[in-house]
Amino acid sequence: MNEHGPVAVQTELQALLELTERVGSDPLMTQASTGNSSMKVDGVLWIKASGRWMADALRDDILIPLNLAEVRECLRRGIDPTERYPHASLETAMHAALPHRVVLHVHCVNTIAWAVRSDAPIRLQSRLDSVAWQWIPYVASGLPLARDLERALSARPDACVFVLGNHGLVVAGDDIEIVEAVLREVRVCLDVAPRRDHAPDYPGLLEICSQSSCWDLPDDRTLHALGTDPVARSIRSRGLLYPCQAIFSECRCENRPFMIVEGRGVLVNKSMAAAELAMLSGLAQVLQRVNPSAPLRYLTDAEVAAISTQATDRYRELASASRPASRWR
Repeated sequence: MNEHGPVAVQTELQALLELTERVGSDPLMTQASTGNSSMKVDGVLWIKASGRWMADALRDDILIPLNLAEVRECLRRGIDPTERYPHASLETAMHAALPHRVVLHVHCVNTIAWAVRSDAPIRLQSRLDSVAWQWIPYVASGLPLARDLERALSARPDACVFVLGNHGLVVAGDDIEIVEAVLREVRVCLDVAPRRDHAPDYPGLLEICSQSSCWDLPDDRTLHALGTDPVARSIRSRGLLYPCQAIFSECRCENRPFMIVEGRGVLVNKSMAAAELAMLSGLAQVLQRVNPSAPLRYLTDAEVAAISTQATDRYRELASASRPASRWR
């Protein structure tokens, strides 16, 4: 027998969709189809589908229902649930492993600015002392991350906030109101003021555009910090800080998605998808918040290699398909 009637279930799911839309509409919290949300109701795991944008939660069918017992049986057998449910979020294992009814995973730029530091666990102790939180060192998404979350809960069963090294943030709770309240608190605790940006050289960038038919000038001033901020350029040049950067793999050199013009700003390829633009803007936001003297923890060669081309291509395809082409300046 169901614990909730159909009306009650729909009311709860509507609340989840509303929270998802609020969070997804904030580019400082999610970019493109990054991030995901879920709710466990009467043995069903309602979770965001892979490639869907959280910002579209109220106008698109972004949630899919999964049998929670079957998903957890996959975990017990050491099988990633996405092998059985290919359209489910790549983080389905993580959502199923957590016992909380509501789980929210975001790529909060302020959190990432802390999570890429090698001294993050120490630095965050005082900032997050008001919440029950755990630090999760970087591990691949899917089953490995789910296992580490289970171990973190064994060490601290009351944990409801998880900072994921070189990745993002997870907030969990028994209802929507609690999760959103905790998320607000964490945002305040981890807030980092971005460095002052430098004005892009629009005339110089337009001159370059006039010489080639493949480049356009983006209207996002923050994005231009990748070219005008020497600190951002230096940090980025040393490697990948988090997996989403893999979407800009150098293997696409014959059709580069963007071009950094040192001291002037950024140009983007006219073929660049909306998802890629959102990702690039998120990267600029993160780099503008990384302290230039901070000790950074870049992804290792082995970790970068583990971010398979197949997964990256699937992400790009699904993410770009659910949104119209971007508009340029």
